Amino acid sequence: MLYYSIENASVEDLSLIYELFEQAIAFQKANHYIGWQDYDKGFIQSDVENKLLYKIRKGKDIIGIFCICLSDVLIWREKEQGDAIYLHRIVLNQQFKGTKIFQQVFDWTVNYAKAKGLAYIRMDTWATNSKIIAYYKSYGFRFVEEYITPGTDALPVQHRNLKVALLEYTV
Repeated sequence: MLYYSIENASVEDLSLIYELFEQAIAFQKANHYIGWQDYDKGFIQSDVENKLLYKIRKGKDIIGIFCICLSDVLIWREKEQGDAIYLHRIVLNQQFKGTKIFQQVFDWTVNYAKAKGLAYIRMDTWATNSKIIAYYKSYGFRFVEEYITPGTDALPVQHRNLKVALLEYTV
């Protein structure tokens, strides 16, 4: 049985975190997947400093990362009622390709939501990527709607002007 731990990323992890984003973008492009074209280092650093970016570890290895937030009014608009945790920027370390990290992210997030009394786990993904939408639905997420994100500087560059599918899981 594999043992994973999930903990806050630290500033010391930033160079690896940036490398993981660059690997993910290269992988998406090489395989002609819909994906990020770029990423915003400033937002990533802010997520680390605000303890919103987590790393998934197997022993000493960081096998993936993900971000959370407790408010996402720019994307979820009137649905934002302070009753959800939002998952963002889930990235697998390509050295551990084939490792199913989303199960660990999902389990951790369900436990976090329950502990905080939150009713929902919400996330968005590329609206035209039916494969990833189906994958998240297999975990019990339901499709809410498609939405085009605003082009505001309040969003990381990789999340601006995107057609996304909004997905929600009831805890």
